[in-house]
Amino acid sequence: MLLAIDSGNTNVVFSVSDNDDRKGIWRCHNNPKRTADEYAVWLTQLMSLSGIKPQDINAAIIATVVPEARFNLVTLCEKYFHQEPMMIGDPALDLGIGVRIDRPEQVGADRLVNTVAAYSRYGGPLIVIDFGTATTFDVIDEDGNFCGNVIAPGINLSMDALSMASALLPRVAVQKTEKVIGKATVPAMQSGVFWGYISMIEGVVTRIRDEYGEALPVVATGGLAPLFAETSSVIEHIDRELTIRGLEEVFKRNQHV
Repeated sequence: MLLAIDSGNTNVVFSVSDNDDRKGIWRCHNNPKRTADEYAVWLTQLMSLSGIKPQDINAAIIATVVPEARFNLVTLCEKYFHQEPMMIGDPALDLGIGVRIDRPEQVGADRLVNTVAAYSRYGGPLIVIDFGTATTFDVIDEDGNFCGNVIAPGINLSMDALSMASALLPRVAVQKTEKVIGKATVPAMQSGVFWGYISMIEGVVTRIRDEYGEALPVVATGGLAPLFAETSSVIEHIDRELTIRGLEEVFKRNQHV
């Protein structure tokens, strides 16, 4: 079985799959100071609830955008599962895609595996919107190459900044409001964030399509993708496990290397 690990700025996602059969998927908050031993206690208990034993794992792959988390995740794979993990970013790995930007080394590992998964499942050209710590719009061409993106502050980051910088504004939940004009502070803030992001999503997608010269389809991933997809018609597909799917695709492509 394959252990796939997606270490993002906010959460770490662990997935165990047997070929195309997903056996389990678990998330925890990303704390770079969490040791391999701590990960192992938490993860092996959850795996056992799904009937998975550590010795069932015969391969591992990691994508991380948090350099400080790399050592402990690699140690987890080596110490508790006895596997040397593939690492996204290793030049020896064949991703099957090109990176057509000025500084290819600056593209995050999650962006690369999202590109692999999105092109494999939906074809190209297309746009992938990832609602994570940042909200990113990745542009993938007809050959599956990553050819540029747009990076904006994530919605939760924006909410935190608003409440921290304003003494009288509370931290509010992200949710759709029935009306744009708020009649009190909390609904006014919720309206500003939700409808502001809807406007940003639709505006950026429209500008990307105009610049690219095609009506690119849009795939959304990340925890907030369903909330915005149900309101905005520009989002055509939701794929919450896109990054994990990309890791699995990269592993399949390189498992005999």
